[in-house]
Amino acid sequence: MRVSQMAVLTSACLLALLAGCSTTPKAVEEPAKPVVSEAPAPVVQQPATTATASSSVTPVSLPEYLDPNSALSKNRSVYFDFDDFSIKPEYNSLVEMNGKFLAGHPNVSIKVEGNADERGSAEYNLALGQKRADSVGKALKLLGVQSNQIETISFGKEKPIDKGHDEAAWAKNRRADIVYPSK
Repeated sequence: MRVSQMAVLTSACLLALLAGCSTTPKAVEEPAKPVVSEAPAPVVQQPATTATASSSVTPVSLPEYLDPNSALSKNRSVYFDFDDFSIKPEYNSLVEMNGKFLAGHPNVSIKVEGNADERGSAEYNLALGQKRADSVGKALKLLGVQSNQIETISFGKEKPIDKGHDEAAWAKNRRADIVYPSK
């Protein structure tokens, strides 16, 4: 009888264990119903808008060199003839416009980046690009721009605008770009 008592005892323990592990589902609570008032809601008077009321938005004015619609933003490249670093007469007004702006804004500094087309050695084109950048820099200084406002650099043939291999592409790549700060 010992075996059957053990079996009964084991079965009872097993049932108690299973009963203790079972979970009882909790009652689902219904959401509270909103209280509906019988009285009408009070009318809130809004202040009258007048023509003298000011907007909370403050207009921001961009410096001319950051305004994409300004002539100063649209005209920043001086193009050169083959194997030349003298500024062509048709670019004098562009250089003058940038020079007058910079002379009037001594806190604005620029870079003049000289470039060349793909013809010639890397060393030759770096030197030519530097001469082009220096040429534009000197013209700006003659217009009253301070030396500490101008940095000249050459990229030689490393930054072409047009990657073509014909005269039209090369003409676009023989240039000096006046680069203003982005802020």
